[in-house]
Amino acid sequence: MILLNNIYFFNFANNPVMYIDTIYIISSKQKILLLFFYKKTADIWYNTYMEEIYAKTILQRSKASMDGWIYQDYNMNLYRGCSHGCIYCDSRSLCYGIDNFDLVKPKKDAIKILELELMSKRIKGVCAMGSMSDPYNPLEKKLELTRNALKLFYKYGFGTSVITKSAMVTRDIDLFKLININKSVIVNITITTVDNELQKLIEPNSSTTLERFKAIKQLNEAGIKAGLMLMPILPYINDSIENLDKLIELAREYKAHHIFAIFGVTLRDRQREYYYKHLKKLFPGIVDKYKENYGESYSCQSPNAKMLYEHLTKKCEEYKILYKIKSINESFLKIPKQLALEL
Repeated sequence: MILLNNIYFFNFANNPVMYIDTIYIISSKQKILLLFFYKKTADIWYNTYMEEIYAKTILQRSKASMDGWIYQDYNMNLYRGCSHGCIYCDSRSLCYGIDNFDLVKPKKDAIKILELELMSKRIKGVCAMGSMSDPYNPLEKKLELTRNALKLFYKYGFGTSVITKSAMVTRDIDLFKLININKSVIVNITITTVDNELQKLIEPNSSTTLERFKAIKQLNEAGIKAGLMLMPILPYINDSIENLDKLIELAREYKAHHIFAIFGVTLRDRQREYYYKHLKKLFPGIVDKYKENYGESYSCQSPNAKMLYEHLTKKCEEYKILYKIKSINESFLKIPKQLALEL
């Protein structure tokens, strides 16, 4: 028997970045087959794990808003890239300058840099994670950069807002609870469809829809405000009333605190090219509809947007689920007066 330590890929066809600690190989033939079939994936892992990104800073000051987005005073990404493989991700756009976006790379000395920055900040506000790179990617299970950042938020008196597609977020409930004693905490889990087959097509390497809903319930039962980021809603793909209605029903069943929805998708430059390439393979004929209705527009709103928002409003009012962004922000911010403060 051959023991290979720190090989992190298994069930490659369905989830090419599934993380495990060890693979046991009974025969040399089996080892050769594994390396032959999954050499590319193994190369991705070693490139991902061994290569770090140098960063001078981690925290970026944000322009705080109560009615545009989930409230944040600071924004940060401890990793570069994302392994979820979502076909629609805006972070592939040229303006972000991330080549090989599917390779997740940790930022060198990220926690040391972050601690120095937190110590120097006069405003103890909300630090957002997840805007460009999911803080709960497979590397996080071993590196724990996100977990260590949460420890620093607690130590230095900062709140946090997290966006993720990973059920791994429940690992850190203990830290969210500590931060939440005196500071603001909200967890936003992106969910776009109830169709498991569709979810695996458009978000192939992320947690399943059910796993994400279970994480929302677990977080809320622990006293952490957690809800849905219902976006993007892709025109002609997941923008049906049936999909929305089932998602709202599941949100009610799994005790979601809120649903923040945008009924459309944004597209530009190489992100659009990547998206269209996958649409042609997965949904023949849909690209023609996009070109005809949106051309080169950045904002591609679903033709059903008005109907969808009306349905969302009706159901959320009935079930008492927050859906207006200002109400969501007011519900989790512990110190509203901090919104007026500036560095």
